[in-house]
Amino acid sequence: MSALAQPVFQPLAESVVQSVDWPAIAPPTLAAVVALVVLVADLFVGDARKPLLGWLSVAGLAAATALLLPLLDGDRSTFCLTGDTRVCSYTADRFTLVIQFLVLGGALLAALLSVTALKDARGRLPEGEFWFLLLSSAAGAALLPASRDLATLVVALEVASLPAFALVGIRHGDRRSSEAALKFFLSSVTATTVSLLGISFVYATTGTLYLTQVADRIQHVDGRLDTLAQTGVVLTLIGFAFKTAAVPFHFWVPDTYVGAPLPIAAYLSVVGKAVGFSGLILVTVIAFPSYADVWGPALAVLAALTMTVGNVGALRQQATRAYSAVRLLAWSSVGQAGYLLVPIAAAAYSDDAEHAIGSTVAYALMYAAVNLGAFAVAALVGRTSATNRITDYRGLYAKHPAAALLLAFFLLCLAGLPPGIIGLFAKVTVFSAAVDAGLGWLAVVMAVNVVIALYYYLQWTALLFRAPEGEPEKHRVPAPLTAAIALTAALGIALSGAPQLVLRFTDTGLF
Repeated sequence: MSALAQPVFQPLAESVVQSVDWPAIAPPTLAAVVALVVLVADLFVGDARKPLLGWLSVAGLAAATALLLPLLDGDRSTFCLTGDTRVCSYTADRFTLVIQFLVLGGALLAALLSVTALKDARGRLPEGEFWFLLLSSAAGAALLPASRDLATLVVALEVASLPAFALVGIRHGDRRSSEAALKFFLSSVTATTVSLLGISFVYATTGTLYLTQVADRIQHVDGRLDTLAQTGVVLTLIGFAFKTAAVPFHFWVPDTYVGAPLPIAAYLSVVGKAVGFSGLILVTVIAFPSYADVWGPALAVLAALTMTVGNVGALRQQATRAYSAVRLLAWSSVGQAGYLLVPIAAAAYSDDAEHAIGSTVAYALMYAAVNLGAFAVAALVGRTSATNRITDYRGLYAKHPAAALLLAFFLLCLAGLPPGIIGLFAKVTVFSAAVDAGLGWLAVVMAVNVVIALYYYLQWTALLFRAPEGEPEKHRVPAPLTAAIALTAALGIALSGAPQLVLRFTDTGLF
């Protein structure tokens, strides 16, 4: 009996079993494993030793980031179809590695900020749950850029998003925190619902979830299913527009950043955006290139609206209002999302779509470094000024000269002014991508918005060097906070010294 069954079932088993390239999946896997270790260890570690969980998390994120280095020697794929090894669910190419570096590095810096924040909270925040949620979200965010099928893409998106809801609302009994978590949750669930509906339509018309196969088959859909396919493409893109906080899907951002612990606001401003934009890039340029005439104009309009609404919102912030500094950074991040959308829209019109996408990735790296640095200095000021108003930064140079100089550098980078050469370089790169694609009107809108942003960035920068009100008091800066500020400053200064390295590093290799 077994001899007769063997020829029948052995080929079937061979067609199902897939080999796993463990080094390729090591970075997100390690982050997930450390998250589980922290969750279990929290049950056995006493309150006095809870800070060890934070340092274990920092070490885990640093190790996960270091595991990207062995993967630089070439593209690697795993979880591939046994009948066609070119069709895979997970690919570690240059695009994947750059985004994973951004995500894991951003999570590491957020973790360093969190070590200080949790200590200042004096037990009001549950440490074990906090670190588990942060590591879990980072693992999902690191998985997403490697996803090459729609199912893995959605799973990674939700693994990154669901822990973030809890992190925003983790301050129990805080009304602002609960309200922020609810807004974030409702907007994200809406985005996921719309995306899933669109993906189901795409699957119904193409019969596959693999991005490359979708790209091939969606061009030859039966005429009776053409409307269904078009609807699926549009709904999928709308869902990802929510995730990128593009206007008009941005309404949750300011309140969420204010209600969340400051390190989580910093994490969402960088890692959350990286998740949304990498997913948007994958579905547009890999899965739906044949619909470039649909998503190209749509993203161009979204980019113009997003940068304009974001910068005008930042411009309207009142310096004396509670949490105005965080609100300004929140609105600024919406405006920066508009700049990030420009090269993706340009990819629809350009003959060199890979170069256009590289411009988005290059801008994202610059934005991540300097925006995390700005949030790190905001965390420093927030230790003595709980309401974190812009006016609280007056005379910061007299209290913390190094922090004031670095915040000025970060703000000038975001504005695109020297000595923030990397900010200027990134903006010129995005601007040239729009011009090269024939989107002159979008380049003009971007130029106008850069001028608008100059006003509020320079206004905040000037406030740092004004005479302080009263006698300046100097306070000791905790080592983790110092490390976070120093790392972001070192990265920003290094990139300003050699900005051309960014484009070399962001040669995506998507095509």
